[in-house]
Amino acid sequence: MSADKRSLILEGVMRVLGREGMAGVTMRAVAAEAGVALGLMNYHFEDKDSLIAAALERIGETDAELVAPEPGLDPIEQLRHALERVAAPEFLDLGYLSMRLQLWSVAPTSPAMGDINRRAQRRYRAGLVDLIQAANPGLDDEDAMRRAADILIIQNGVWLTSALIVDDAAIGRSIERCLEIALS
Repeated sequence: MSADKRSLILEGVMRVLGREGMAGVTMRAVAAEAGVALGLMNYHFEDKDSLIAAALERIGETDAELVAPEPGLDPIEQLRHALERVAAPEFLDLGYLSMRLQLWSVAPTSPAMGDINRRAQRRYRAGLVDLIQAANPGLDDEDAMRRAADILIIQNGVWLTSALIVDDAAIGRSIERCLEIALS
């Protein structure tokens, strides 16, 4: 499948998930949302589970990109930029947050989906550890990992809370608190 068609399909499944939840995800619904033929969907994705797994993998790739270093920034600005990216408007959008909650909720009920989620979390946390250690080079691996875990919990709290209400001032304070955790 061409990368463009695959991307259209994955964007389609994420929109359907965000709008209609797991129950709304069918091959037919995603094909209609993505603007591709149902036959193309059935040819490249075995079933709903393989489609959702591919969407989870895509989310993991996006998460890893959030903590990828930005060329030209010093290490502290690299870290700040990554912390701010998590709170960008596209990630605080109710449809996006709903889709994330749907994908998180499948992890405990499906070992395969849980594995995909855990691998994505590990990649994200490893990228965050790298940023923290670059910005605060005196930290050992264990301390940097602990700080990254603390930051991850705050970030997930921002996402969960933003599904109910977006408080820009509180989000700004959470970013500053994450920076303090990383640098103190």
